[in-house]
Amino acid sequence: MVEATPDQPYLGLKLKLDPVQLCEIIAQTNLGISQKESPVKGWCVSDAAPSLIDCVIRLTKLLDTPEDIPFLAPLMIREIYYRLLTDQQGEAVRQIATAGSSMQRIADVIKQIKADFTSPLRVEELAEQANMSAASFHRHFKAITLMSPLQYQKQLRLLTARQMMLAEAIDATQAAYRVGYESTSQFSREYSRMFGAPPIRDMERLRVS
Repeated sequence: MVEATPDQPYLGLKLKLDPVQLCEIIAQTNLGISQKESPVKGWCVSDAAPSLIDCVIRLTKLLDTPEDIPFLAPLMIREIYYRLLTDQQGEAVRQIATAGSSMQRIADVIKQIKADFTSPLRVEELAEQANMSAASFHRHFKAITLMSPLQYQKQLRLLTARQMMLAEAIDATQAAYRVGYESTSQFSREYSRMFGAPPIRDMERLRVS
C-alpha cells in the first residue's frame, strides 16, 4: 500500500470464515451438493459481486452505531457467507467448509510436508494419506499450490536454508544438510535458480541491502 499516510491510513477488513456456519448454510440451501467437486486454487482473486460489496459496507457501517452490532452483525456475516458461496469462488469456499473435501485433504498433506520437509518425499504415500490416486493427488495439489509436491518441498527447503544463513551466519554447506540436501552442488544449483545468485553472493547482497 503506497498511498497510505498517518493522516489518511489504508483501512482493511478481515473476516475469518467459520466452517460450522458455512456448513449450516450449505445444508439449508443445498449449495454445491449436486455439483461435482473439482480442483480449486489455494489462492483465488476475482471481482466481488455488488451484492457482496454492499453487505460488507453495511457491516462496516455498524461501527457508527455500536449498539446495533450484537443483533445485526451476525445477520450480515451470515449474508456474507451466503454471497461467498454463490459467488465466483463458491466452490473454493465450499471445500474450505466441507470435511473430507479435496482441499481439506490436500491441506492436511501440506501440514505434514511443512512439519517434516527435511525427509525424503514419497508422493505415493502422500496420495494414499489423502485417499486419492497418485494422478488425482498430483492434479489437486498443483491446482491448490501451483506446483508439484516435490517443487513445494524444494521451495520450503531453500527458503528455510536462506533464512538460516541470514539469521545464524552459517555457510551453505551447513544449511544444505540441515534442510535435507545430500549434495551441496545440487543445493547451490537449485538455490541459484530460485534466488538468482549462488548462496554466497545472495547473502552478500542481502546483508548490504
